[in-house]
Amino acid sequence: MGEIEAPARETVPRGPSPAPDAPAPPPAAGDASRRRDARVDVIRGLALLTIFVDHIPRNAPALFTLHNFGFSDAAEIFVLLAGFSSMVAYGGLFRRSGVATTLVRIAKRCVRIYLFQACLLLATLVIVRIWMDITGLVPRFGVRPLLEMGLLPGLLRGLALNALPNYLDILPLYIVLLALFPLIYYGMRRGVWGVLALSGTIWLAANVDHTLNLPNAAAVDDGWYFNPFAWQFLFVIGAALALALRARGGLLPRHPLVTAAAWAYLAFALVQGGSWTEWGLPDLRPLAMAQPEKGHVVPLRLLHILALTYLVLGSPAVMRLSQRAWLRPLDACGRHSLEIFAAGCLAALFGRILYRTFEPFWQLQVAVNLGGIALMLGLALALDARARRVSRGAR
Repeated sequence: MGEIEAPARETVPRGPSPAPDAPAPPPAAGDASRRRDARVDVIRGLALLTIFVDHIPRNAPALFTLHNFGFSDAAEIFVLLAGFSSMVAYGGLFRRSGVATTLVRIAKRCVRIYLFQACLLLATLVIVRIWMDITGLVPRFGVRPLLEMGLLPGLLRGLALNALPNYLDILPLYIVLLALFPLIYYGMRRGVWGVLALSGTIWLAANVDHTLNLPNAAAVDDGWYFNPFAWQFLFVIGAALALALRARGGLLPRHPLVTAAAWAYLAFALVQGGSWTEWGLPDLRPLAMAQPEKGHVVPLRLLHILALTYLVLGSPAVMRLSQRAWLRPLDACGRHSLEIFAAGCLAALFGRILYRTFEPFWQLQVAVNLGGIALMLGLALALDARARRVSRGAR
Protein backbone atom coordinates (compact mmCIF):
# COMPACT_ATOMS: atom_id res chain seq x y z
CA MET A 1 0.00 0.00 0.00
CA GLY A 2 2.30 4.01 -0.69
CA GLU A 3 2.73 6.65 1.75
CA ILE A 4 -0.68 6.01 3.23
CA GLU A 5 -0.73 9.43 4.73
CA ALA A 6 1.22 12.23 3.14
CA PRO A 7 3.25 13.87 5.90
CA ALA A 8 5.33 16.33 3.94
CA ARG A 9 4.64 19.65 2.26
CA GLU A 10 7.70 20.01 0.08
CA THR A 11 8.38 18.89 -3.43
CA VAL A 12 11.58 16.97 -3.89
CA PRO A 13 13.44 19.76 -5.69
CA ARG A 14 12.17 22.60 -3.54
CA GLY A 15 12.14 23.90 -0.02
CA PRO A 16 11.76 22.36 3.43
CA SER A 17 8.77 20.51 4.82
CA PRO A 18 7.10 21.17 8.15
CA ALA A 19 6.80 18.66 10.93
CA PRO A 20 5.32 15.51 9.38
CA ASP A 21 2.92 14.99 12.28
CA ALA A 22 1.16 18.26 11.47
CA PRO A 23 -1.85 18.51 9.12
CA ALA A 24 -0.94 18.94 5.49
CA PRO A 25 -2.80 22.00 4.23
CA PRO A 26 -2.54 22.93 0.57
CA PRO A 27 -0.02 25.70 -0.03
CA ALA A 28 -1.06 29.28 -0.39
CA ALA A 29 -1.19 30.62 -3.92
CA GLY A 30 2.21 31.73 -5.09
CA ASP A 31 4.04 29.97 -2.26
CA ALA A 32 6.21 28.04 -4.67
CA SER A 33 8.99 27.32 -2.21
CA ARG A 34 6.68 25.26 0.00
CA ARG A 35 4.47 23.67 -2.63
CA ARG A 36 4.08 19.89 -2.60
CA ASP A 37 4.85 17.78 -5.61
CA ALA A 38 1.30 17.60 -6.96
CA ARG A 39 2.14 14.56 -9.08
CA VAL A 40 2.57 12.42 -5.97
CA ASP A 41 -0.73 13.47 -4.40
CA VAL A 42 -2.78 13.27 -7.60
CA ILE A 43 -1.42 9.82 -8.49
CA ARG A 44 -1.90 8.64 -4.91
CA GLY A 45 -5.46 9.98 -4.89
CA LEU A 46 -6.26 8.19 -8.14
CA ALA A 47 -4.77 4.99 -6.75
CA LEU A 48 -6.97 5.29 -3.66
CA LEU A 49 -10.11 5.41 -5.81
CA THR A 50 -8.75 2.47 -7.81
CA ILE A 51 -8.21 0.42 -4.66
CA PHE A 52 -11.79 1.08 -3.57
CA VAL A 53 -13.12 -0.12 -6.93
CA ASP A 54 -10.80 -3.15 -7.06
CA HIS A 55 -11.66 -4.25 -3.53
CA ILE A 56 -15.24 -5.13 -4.52
CA PRO A 57 -15.41 -8.50 -6.33
CA ARG A 58 -17.70 -8.73 -9.38
CA ASN A 59 -17.52 -4.95 -9.71
CA ALA A 60 -17.85 -3.89 -13.36
CA PRO A 61 -15.69 -0.73 -13.14
CA ALA A 62 -12.82 -2.91 -11.86
CA LEU A 63 -12.46 -4.20 -15.43
CA PHE A 64 -10.97 -0.85 -16.39
CA THR A 65 -8.47 -0.21 -13.61
CA LEU A 66 -4.70 -0.40 -14.01
CA HIS A 67 -4.21 -4.14 -13.43
CA ASN A 68 -6.32 -4.87 -16.53
CA PHE A 69 -3.86 -3.04 -18.77
CA GLY A 70 -0.61 -4.66 -17.72
CA PHE A 71 1.06 -6.46 -14.85
CA SER A 72 1.12 -4.05 -11.88
CA ASP A 73 -1.64 -2.23 -10.02
CA ALA A 74 -2.28 0.47 -7.40
CA ALA A 75 -0.44 -1.44 -4.65
CA GLU A 76 2.90 -1.01 -6.41
CA ILE A 77 2.15 2.68 -6.87
CA PHE A 78 1.47 3.12 -3.17
CA VAL A 79 4.57 1.38 -1.91
CA LEU A 80 6.87 3.16 -4.33
CA LEU A 81 5.34 6.54 -3.41
CA ALA A 82 5.68 5.61 0.25
CA GLY A 83 9.44 5.41 -0.12
CA PHE A 84 9.46 8.60 -2.17
CA SER A 85 7.43 10.58 0.36
CA SER A 86 9.30 9.17 3.34
CA MET A 87 12.58 10.41 1.92
CA VAL A 88 11.10 13.86 1.19
CA ALA A 89 9.59 14.23 4.66
CA TYR A 90 11.84 12.36 7.05
CA GLY A 91 15.08 12.65 5.12
CA GLY A 92 14.79 16.41 5.35
CA LEU A 93 13.78 16.18 9.00
CA PHE A 94 16.89 14.14 9.84
CA ARG A 95 19.01 16.94 8.41
CA ARG A 96 17.13 19.80 10.08
CA SER A 97 16.02 18.44 13.44
CA GLY A 98 18.41 15.62 14.23
CA VAL A 99 18.11 11.91 14.85
CA ALA A 100 16.12 11.87 18.10
CA THR A 101 13.36 14.19 16.89
CA THR A 102 12.97 12.37 13.60
CA LEU A 103 12.87 8.92 15.19
CA VAL A 104 10.12 10.12 17.54
CA ARG A 105 8.15 11.47 14.58
CA ILE A 106 8.50 8.21 12.68
CA ALA A 107 7.46 6.22 15.76
CA LYS A 108 4.38 8.42 16.20
CA ARG A 109 3.45 7.92 12.57
CA CYS A 110 3.81 4.14 12.87
CA VAL A 111 1.58 4.18 15.96
CA ARG A 112 -1.02 6.30 14.17
CA ILE A 113 -1.11 3.96 11.17
CA TYR A 114 -1.38 0.98 13.54
CA LEU A 115 -4.36 2.59 15.30
CA PHE A 116 -6.09 3.07 11.93
CA GLN A 117 -5.38 -0.58 11.14
CA ALA A 118 -6.79 -1.67 14.51
CA CYS A 119 -9.96 0.41 14.09
CA LEU A 120 -10.50 -0.87 10.56
CA LEU A 121 -10.05 -4.46 11.70
CA LEU A 122 -12.42 -4.09 14.64
CA ALA A 123 -15.07 -2.31 12.56
CA THR A 124 -14.83 -4.91 9.79
CA LEU A 125 -15.17 -7.87 12.17
CA VAL A 126 -18.14 -6.34 13.99
CA ILE A 127 -19.95 -5.28 10.81
CA VAL A 128 -19.45 -8.65 9.12
CA ARG A 129 -20.51 -10.52 12.27
CA ILE A 130 -23.74 -8.48 12.50
CA TRP A 131 -24.40 -9.05 8.79
CA MET A 132 -23.90 -12.80 9.23
CA ASP A 133 -26.32 -12.88 12.17
CA ILE A 134 -28.98 -10.98 10.20
CA THR A 135 -28.73 -12.76 6.85
CA GLY A 136 -27.34 -16.18 7.73
CA LEU A 137 -24.77 -15.73 4.95
CA VAL A 138 -21.02 -16.06 5.38
CA PRO A 139 -18.25 -14.07 3.66
CA ARG A 140 -16.39 -15.89 0.92
CA PHE A 141 -13.02 -14.41 1.94
CA GLY A 142 -11.69 -11.30 3.67
CA VAL A 143 -12.09 -11.67 7.44
CA ARG A 144 -13.64 -15.12 7.25
CA PRO A 145 -10.49 -16.89 8.59
CA LEU A 146 -10.44 -14.56 11.61
CA LEU A 147 -14.14 -15.11 12.31
CA GLU A 148 -13.62 -18.87 12.13
CA MET A 149 -11.07 -18.49 14.94
CA GLY A 150 -13.76 -16.79 17.03
CA LEU A 151 -14.43 -13.06 17.15
CA LEU A 152 -12.15 -12.25 20.11
CA PRO A 153 -9.28 -14.65 19.24
CA GLY A 154 -9.39 -13.50 15.61
CA LEU A 155 -9.34 -9.86 16.69
CA LEU A 156 -6.39 -10.40 19.00
CA ARG A 157 -4.38 -12.23 16.36
CA GLY A 158 -5.23 -9.53 13.87
CA LEU A 159 -4.12 -6.82 16.29
CA ALA A 160 -0.86 -8.71 16.80
CA LEU A 161 -0.40 -8.62 12.99
CA ASN A 162 -0.21 -12.39 13.09
CA ALA A 163 -3.42 -12.85 11.08
CA LEU A 164 -3.86 -10.36 8.23
CA PRO A 165 -7.13 -10.70 6.29
CA ASN A 166 -7.59 -9.81 2.64
CA TYR A 167 -8.13 -6.09 2.00
CA LEU A 168 -6.61 -5.15 5.38
CA ASP A 169 -3.03 -6.22 4.79
CA ILE A 170 -1.31 -3.19 3.26
CA LEU A 171 -1.15 -0.93 6.33
CA PRO A 172 0.90 -3.52 8.27
CA LEU A 173 3.34 -3.62 5.35
CA TYR A 174 3.65 0.14 5.47
CA ILE A 175 4.30 0.13 9.23
CA VAL A 176 7.19 -2.29 8.73
CA LEU A 177 8.66 -0.29 5.85
CA LEU A 178 8.37 3.04 7.62
CA ALA A 179 10.02 1.58 10.73
CA LEU A 180 12.94 0.53 8.51
CA PHE A 181 13.28 3.95 6.89
CA PRO A 182 15.98 5.31 9.28
CA LEU A 183 18.28 2.44 8.25
CA ILE A 184 17.51 3.08 4.58
CA TYR A 185 18.18 6.81 4.95
CA TYR A 186 21.52 6.41 6.68
CA GLY A 187 22.55 3.73 4.24
CA MET A 188 21.77 6.03 1.31
CA ARG A 189 23.82 8.81 2.86
CA ARG A 190 26.80 6.52 2.41
CA GLY A 191 25.86 5.18 -0.99
CA VAL A 192 22.53 4.94 -2.83
CA TRP A 193 23.65 2.19 -5.16
CA GLY A 194 24.88 0.02 -2.32
CA VAL A 195 21.49 0.21 -0.59
CA LEU A 196 19.70 -0.53 -3.86
CA ALA A 197 21.96 -3.54 -4.46
CA LEU A 198 21.34 -4.93 -0.98
CA SER A 199 17.59 -4.31 -1.23
CA GLY A 200 17.47 -5.94 -4.67
CA THR A 201 19.32 -8.98 -3.33
CA ILE A 202 16.75 -9.39 -0.54
CA TRP A 203 13.93 -9.00 -3.09
CA LEU A 204 15.50 -11.68 -5.27
CA ALA A 205 15.92 -14.01 -2.29
CA ALA A 206 12.24 -13.59 -1.39
CA ASN A 207 11.27 -14.46 -4.96
CA VAL A 208 13.47 -17.55 -5.00
CA ASP A 209 12.54 -18.77 -1.50
CA HIS A 210 8.90 -18.04 -0.67
CA THR A 211 9.40 -19.17 2.92
CA LEU A 212 11.30 -15.93 3.49
CA ASN A 213 8.24 -14.12 4.83
CA LEU A 214 6.42 -13.13 8.03
CA PRO A 215 3.78 -15.53 9.41
CA ASN A 216 0.10 -15.02 8.68
CA ALA A 217 -2.43 -17.35 10.29
CA ALA A 218 -5.17 -16.04 7.97
CA ALA A 219 -3.39 -17.16 4.78
CA VAL A 220 -3.33 -20.53 3.10
CA ASP A 221 0.46 -20.41 2.64
CA ASP A 222 1.00 -19.02 6.16
CA GLY A 223 2.75 -15.85 5.01
CA TRP A 224 1.98 -12.17 4.50
CA TYR A 225 0.37 -11.67 1.12
CA PHE A 226 2.46 -8.51 0.65
CA ASN A 227 5.76 -10.18 1.48
CA PRO A 228 7.77 -7.36 3.14
CA PHE A 229 11.08 -8.92 2.09
CA ALA A 230 10.02 -8.44 -1.53
CA TRP A 231 7.99 -5.23 -1.32
CA GLN A 232 10.75 -3.36 0.51
CA PHE A 233 12.58 -3.11 -2.83
CA LEU A 234 9.88 -0.84 -4.27
CA PHE A 235 9.98 1.29 -1.12
CA VAL A 236 13.77 1.67 -1.41
CA ILE A 237 13.50 2.49 -5.12
CA GLY A 238 10.99 5.21 -4.27
CA ALA A 239 13.37 6.71 -1.70
CA ALA A 240 16.19 6.68 -4.26
CA LEU A 241 13.92 8.35 -6.83
CA ALA A 242 13.25 11.18 -4.39
CA LEU A 243 16.98 11.87 -4.19
CA ALA A 244 17.35 11.64 -7.97
CA LEU A 245 14.52 14.11 -8.60
CA ARG A 246 15.85 16.56 -6.05
CA ALA A 247 19.17 16.57 -7.90
CA ARG A 248 17.51 17.03 -11.31
CA GLY A 249 14.91 19.74 -10.78
CA GLY A 250 11.97 17.39 -10.30
CA LEU A 251 12.13 15.44 -13.57
CA LEU A 252 13.93 12.24 -14.46
CA PRO A 253 16.24 12.61 -17.47
CA ARG A 254 14.69 11.46 -20.73
CA HIS A 255 16.90 9.20 -22.86
CA PRO A 256 15.40 8.18 -26.22
CA LEU A 257 16.46 4.53 -25.95
CA VAL A 258 15.20 4.14 -22.38
CA THR A 259 11.95 5.90 -23.26
CA ALA A 260 11.44 3.64 -26.27
CA ALA A 261 12.19 0.55 -24.17
CA ALA A 262 9.70 1.66 -21.50
CA TRP A 263 6.93 2.21 -24.07
CA ALA A 264 7.73 -1.11 -25.74
CA TYR A 265 7.50 -2.97 -22.44
CA LEU A 266 4.19 -1.28 -21.57
CA ALA A 267 2.85 -2.31 -24.98
CA PHE A 268 3.92 -5.92 -24.39
CA ALA A 269 2.34 -5.84 -20.91
CA LEU A 270 -0.91 -4.53 -22.37
CA VAL A 271 -1.09 -7.26 -25.01
CA GLN A 272 -0.01 -10.02 -22.62
CA GLY A 273 -1.76 -8.81 -19.46
CA GLY A 274 -4.87 -7.15 -20.85
CA SER A 275 -8.25 -8.50 -19.73
CA TRP A 276 -9.29 -9.33 -23.28
CA THR A 277 -11.87 -12.02 -22.58
CA GLU A 278 -13.40 -10.02 -19.71
CA TRP A 279 -13.75 -7.09 -22.12
CA GLY A 280 -15.56 -9.35 -24.59
CA LEU A 281 -12.70 -9.16 -27.12
CA PRO A 282 -10.55 -11.82 -28.79
CA ASP A 283 -7.66 -13.01 -26.63
CA LEU A 284 -4.54 -11.30 -28.01
CA ARG A 285 -2.01 -12.75 -25.56
CA PRO A 286 0.99 -14.15 -27.46
CA LEU A 287 2.18 -16.29 -24.52
CA ALA A 288 0.30 -18.89 -22.49
CA MET A 289 1.18 -17.76 -18.97
CA ALA A 290 -0.59 -16.91 -15.76
CA GLN A 291 -0.83 -13.36 -14.48
CA PRO A 292 2.46 -12.52 -12.74
CA GLU A 293 2.28 -13.24 -9.01
CA LYS A 294 1.69 -10.14 -6.89
CA GLY A 295 2.72 -11.12 -3.38
CA HIS A 296 6.44 -11.14 -4.17
CA VAL A 297 6.52 -8.38 -6.85
CA VAL A 298 7.84 -10.77 -9.47
CA PRO A 299 10.14 -9.29 -12.15
CA LEU A 300 7.41 -8.71 -14.75
CA ARG A 301 5.43 -6.63 -12.26
CA LEU A 302 8.51 -4.76 -11.06
CA LEU A 303 9.52 -3.83 -14.61
CA HIS A 304 5.98 -2.68 -15.37
CA ILE A 305 5.76 -0.23 -12.47
CA LEU A 306 9.31 1.00 -13.13
CA ALA A 307 8.49 1.68 -16.80
CA LEU A 308 5.36 3.61 -15.79
CA THR A 309 7.28 5.54 -13.16
CA TYR A 310 10.05 6.48 -15.55
CA LEU A 311 7.64 7.87 -18.13
CA VAL A 312 5.46 9.72 -15.60
CA LEU A 313 8.25 11.29 -13.54
CA GLY A 314 10.17 12.27 -16.65
CA SER A 315 7.25 14.06 -18.31
CA PRO A 316 6.90 17.86 -18.00
CA ALA A 317 3.33 17.49 -19.30
CA VAL A 318 2.39 15.28 -16.35
CA MET A 319 3.91 17.81 -13.96
CA ARG A 320 1.84 20.63 -15.50
CA LEU A 321 -1.33 18.55 -15.65
CA SER A 322 -1.11 17.55 -11.99
CA GLN A 323 -1.30 21.22 -10.99
CA ARG A 324 -4.64 21.86 -12.74
CA ALA A 325 -7.42 23.10 -10.48
CA TRP A 326 -9.90 20.47 -11.65
CA LEU A 327 -7.68 17.76 -10.18
CA ARG A 328 -7.85 19.32 -6.73
CA PRO A 329 -10.20 16.58 -5.35
CA LEU A 330 -7.67 13.89 -6.31
CA ASP A 331 -4.86 16.02 -4.91
CA ALA A 332 -6.80 16.33 -1.65
CA CYS A 333 -7.26 12.54 -1.51
CA GLY A 334 -3.52 12.07 -1.83
CA ARG A 335 -2.81 14.72 0.79
CA HIS A 336 -5.09 13.05 3.37
CA SER A 337 -4.57 9.53 2.17
CA LEU A 338 -4.70 7.66 5.49
CA GLU A 339 -8.21 8.90 6.23
CA ILE A 340 -9.30 8.39 2.61
CA PHE A 341 -7.85 4.89 2.55
CA ALA A 342 -9.83 4.02 5.68
CA ALA A 343 -13.03 5.50 4.23
CA GLY A 344 -12.47 3.54 1.02
CA CYS A 345 -11.94 0.30 2.96
CA LEU A 346 -15.24 0.72 4.79
CA ALA A 347 -17.10 1.75 1.63
CA ALA A 348 -15.71 -1.30 -0.18
CA LEU A 349 -16.77 -3.50 2.76
CA PHE A 350 -20.36 -2.31 2.46
CA GLY A 351 -20.14 -2.82 -1.30
CA ARG A 352 -19.04 -6.43 -0.82
CA ILE A 353 -21.82 -7.01 1.69
CA LEU A 354 -24.46 -5.53 -0.63
CA TYR A 355 -23.23 -7.55 -3.63
CA ARG A 356 -23.18 -10.74 -1.55
CA THR A 357 -26.66 -10.10 -0.18
CA PHE A 358 -28.51 -8.87 -3.27
CA GLU A 359 -26.23 -9.78 -6.21
CA PRO A 360 -24.48 -7.01 -8.16
CA PHE A 361 -27.27 -5.83 -10.50
CA TRP A 362 -26.27 -2.71 -12.43
CA GLN A 363 -28.31 -0.20 -10.44
CA LEU A 364 -26.67 -1.38 -7.22
CA GLN A 365 -23.23 -1.19 -8.83
CA VAL A 366 -23.87 2.42 -9.90
CA ALA A 367 -25.02 3.35 -6.39
CA VAL A 368 -22.11 1.60 -4.65
CA ASN A 369 -19.38 3.01 -6.90
CA LEU A 370 -20.71 6.55 -7.15
CA GLY A 371 -21.53 6.59 -3.45
CA GLY A 372 -18.10 5.35 -2.41
CA ILE A 373 -16.22 7.72 -4.71
CA ALA A 374 -18.36 10.67 -3.62
CA LEU A 375 -17.70 9.80 0.03
CA MET A 376 -13.95 9.68 -0.51
CA LEU A 377 -13.74 12.87 -2.56
CA GLY A 378 -16.09 14.74 -0.23
CA LEU A 379 -14.15 13.69 2.86
CA ALA A 380 -10.87 14.71 1.20
CA LEU A 381 -12.17 18.16 0.34
CA ALA A 382 -13.58 18.58 3.87
CA LEU A 383 -10.24 17.61 5.40
CA ASP A 384 -8.51 19.98 2.98
CA ALA A 385 -10.78 22.84 4.02
CA ARG A 386 -10.15 22.12 7.70
CA ALA A 387 -6.38 22.04 7.08
CA ARG A 388 -6.62 25.43 5.39
CA ARG A 389 -8.43 26.88 8.39
CA VAL A 390 -5.84 25.44 10.78
CA SER A 391 -3.03 26.83 8.64
CA ARG A 392 -4.58 30.30 8.54
CA GLY A 393 -5.18 30.24 12.29
CA ALA A 394 -1.54 29.33 12.93
CA ARG A 395 -0.25 32.39 11.07
